[in-house]
Amino acid sequence: MRQPPLRRALLVAGGAVLLLIGLFAVYIALLFPLTPAIKDVKQARVARPTVVQSADGRELASFEQGIQEKIPLSQVSPHVVAALIATEDRRFYDHHGVDFTRIAGAFVANLKGDAQGGSTITQQLARNMFRDEIGRARNVNRKLKELITAFKIENTYSKTEILEAYLNTVPFLYNTYGIEAAARTYFGKPAAKLDENEAATLVGMLKGTAYYNPVTNPERSLARRNVVLAQMLKTGAFDEKRYRQLARRPLRLHFARLAEKNGKDDHFTAYVRKWLVEWANKNDVDLQQDGLVVQTTLDYDLQQTAQRAVERQADALQAIADVDWANPWQVNASQPQTYADMRDRVTPFAYFWQSHGDLLDAFVRESADYRKAVDGGEAPAAALTRLKGERDFMRQLKASKAHLEAGFVAMDPASGEVKAWVGSRNFQREQYDHVYQAARQPGSTFKPIVYAAALEKGIAPDHPYLDAVSTIRFADGTVWRPTDMSGTSGRQVPMRDGLVYSKNTITAQVIRDIGAAPIAKLARDLGVRQSKLSAVPSIGLGTSPVTLLEMVTAYSSIAAQGEYRHPVFVRRIVDREGQVVADFGAQKPERVLSQDVAATLLDLMRGVINRGTGTAIRTRFGITADVAGKTGTTQNNADGWFIMMHPNLVAGAWVGFNDNRVTMRSNYWGQGGHSAILLVGDFFKAALDGGKISADTLFPGGRKIEPAVRRVEEPVEDMEEGNDLEQEGGPPPDTPQPEQERPPEPPEPPQAPRDETNSLSNDA
Repeated sequence: MRQPPLRRALLVAGGAVLLLIGLFAVYIALLFPLTPAIKDVKQARVARPTVVQSADGRELASFEQGIQEKIPLSQVSPHVVAALIATEDRRFYDHHGVDFTRIAGAFVANLKGDAQGGSTITQQLARNMFRDEIGRARNVNRKLKELITAFKIENTYSKTEILEAYLNTVPFLYNTYGIEAAARTYFGKPAAKLDENEAATLVGMLKGTAYYNPVTNPERSLARRNVVLAQMLKTGAFDEKRYRQLARRPLRLHFARLAEKNGKDDHFTAYVRKWLVEWANKNDVDLQQDGLVVQTTLDYDLQQTAQRAVERQADALQAIADVDWANPWQVNASQPQTYADMRDRVTPFAYFWQSHGDLLDAFVRESADYRKAVDGGEAPAAALTRLKGERDFMRQLKASKAHLEAGFVAMDPASGEVKAWVGSRNFQREQYDHVYQAARQPGSTFKPIVYAAALEKGIAPDHPYLDAVSTIRFADGTVWRPTDMSGTSGRQVPMRDGLVYSKNTITAQVIRDIGAAPIAKLARDLGVRQSKLSAVPSIGLGTSPVTLLEMVTAYSSIAAQGEYRHPVFVRRIVDREGQVVADFGAQKPERVLSQDVAATLLDLMRGVINRGTGTAIRTRFGITADVAGKTGTTQNNADGWFIMMHPNLVAGAWVGFNDNRVTMRSNYWGQGGHSAILLVGDFFKAALDGGKISADTLFPGGRKIEPAVRRVEEPVEDMEEGNDLEQEGGPPPDTPQPEQERPPEPPEPPQAPRDETNSLSNDA
């Protein structure tokens, strides 16, 4: 206060300025560690997407940021570099990441009402490389983070490296990133061959990619291109004459969107992607930049084999359904080719829609269009009538409901590794996965678990049961009259034949003797560990919905002599230097079934293939390897299942319609032993013929079978196994069915069959 007023004011002002500078310095110091570190900057420049590979090293998918191909600056046209520097950062080679001269000029221009930006190429690169860390908000905090990161980048890399990184990461719409992808998208050529006009067009987009999009806004893009050319003229990129020539030329685009690499995804890679994202979040991994290599268990050749089998056989089954539901009468042929030859001469599912009017109305009411209409105030009856009159809507609805679907998965029982996975007939059309998402009733494929529980309890394979319809009363008060569509013999038959011929009457008696709880527990132990199992007697006939993956896992436990291994999809993950980051391959097996029981059960399930419901494996496909399996069919032919075990590979298939109110009409083709078995048989035959697995490998006590010869015109043996459980008071078991629904009579099971192919000592 003793100082003169003027000096006192200057001292106060100076102190305030120093205080502000000090506070600003403190703020910068606090903000510095919140920006990307030098190691992050280095990592970002050499960033590579994580790649998913098959077991033999073939690329299946990648975690790229859109469509991007990184190239060195030497492979970029010099016209691009000239246009970029002339337009975005003319003093690029003179500053150290931040151009304070340009910032000051932009500040003055903004005060005058002429909005200008002062960001350098390095600052823009900082935003592109660290979107989350820096952000996009228009505030001082974001700008300071950007400036600090730009300084770090300049301290780490040369100007050439900065230009290269920038041009490889800048976005150009249509999910494309980098100059190479942009050049191919907009002009159909590599970046090295871009001329002055093409380079100016792409660089001009950087001010606003959507606003200056040459595809949707060609006039704006042309004007912006000429602005860039004018800037290049000022920096001496060419003379006035050349500028005038270039400015008069049209855009001359050759636009074509590039195919996304992720577009080749299938259900397996989609599942692995989902799992990897969760794993990466837990382990602080950036799947788009860290360059990891994910080595999956998938066998590429077996996957191709599975896809071909599903496509070929599901198409054949679709033709059968189309033809059978086309007219009031059925074809009743045993060869798929018969239906394929007729398919073009009928209207698929015409009779189904004629005879299921109430169901069609229900489908309309369940549609999103109907719900939207009713929610919007339209009367329900009016909405129903209107939608049924819309041809395109009804055509799409009927096509979706009448589309047969399928799922297929194969595993190595010795390791739990998944070798093939097909979640639907076409991933692009149907991304709902019928391997691990769809829970359906497994029907008789669940019965081996019942017989395994019986064997564990000490019931011998030859223990006699009466093959007759009878009332079964359980301790909990449940009363059943289980029936078989194939009829009954009224004789005593060994327990093994209950499994071989898939007899509901025998299986229900076994369930009565051992109880439902041990069956549910054993199912969970073997591999059904996600789906909820109801510990009620009907569980043994496959009434609790499960996934195909769970059932194939359970069968793999049986094939592995009673040892459970959880399914393995990823074997290991390595970094860009080849160092192992995580290893998931080795796992300690869990004993869930005694080895003797597993061996005996395998013997029983050999009988399914050799003389039971799965004989098509021998007769139709000529497979002679030592295999065992089980068919499965649910009520009204809603689901067809078949799972087969080889010592080195277990594979299973499900076929049906997404809506189980739509079913196969034919009782013959509706059975898993005639439908799903086609997919598995086709796959195994190709795998054996291709040497992926050997026909000489045997289960304990097994041996190869002589080839079964069947003439083409010979009808396939029809072995019904329907999953028909009726409550007491239902129709008598001998009530005749409508003629078109009645299946051919099955062969009568022998009194006590036990041939040499099914003999197995307990100590094997």
